[in-house]
Amino acid sequence: MKDNSINKKLSKDEYYHQIAKSVASKSTCRTSLFGCIIVKEDQIISTGYVGAPRKVVDCLEIGYCLKKKKHIESGRGYEECRSVHAEQNAIINAARTGVSLLGGTMYLYGAKRKEDGEIFPIKAFPCLICKKMIINAGIERFVGNDENGKLFSREMKDWVRKWQEKRDISEDEEKYI
Repeated sequence: MKDNSINKKLSKDEYYHQIAKSVASKSTCRTSLFGCIIVKEDQIISTGYVGAPRKVVDCLEIGYCLKKKKHIESGRGYEECRSVHAEQNAIINAARTGVSLLGGTMYLYGAKRKEDGEIFPIKAFPCLICKKMIINAGIERFVGNDENGKLFSREMKDWVRKWQEKRDISEDEEKYI
């Protein structure tokens, strides 16, 4: 059987998002796989995946998820988690090498891992902490995937405008939960 998918030219967003998906395969979280890349002037300038800080034992190594053990729901209790978010790691990795993110585009792939090992896409969208970091880093555009793997994008100027209108950003309807 002939594979015609190789003949389809990917859009830049599809191409970079597939790379973010590959980065997610390095995730050391027992339940979540997130991969992030930041692109500027058509060049990948930083990557990050969800995982424990450098040289720290991760959840795959200890054999359990601390948040699950404490019955903390997804999207809450980040301070209890051993992992650093993929978006945060990509921003931190750029800072470690002195790379400016001003004007860049962030691509985030997100999926969940079931106990039986099955992996399925979930909405890849930053939590409020990551959203603030993305804005402050000077990133101009965000591209994620929905539960079906379909891509969507957001402009940071739109996030900023919405937050200028809101007094309580915790009510932001667009956040990872």
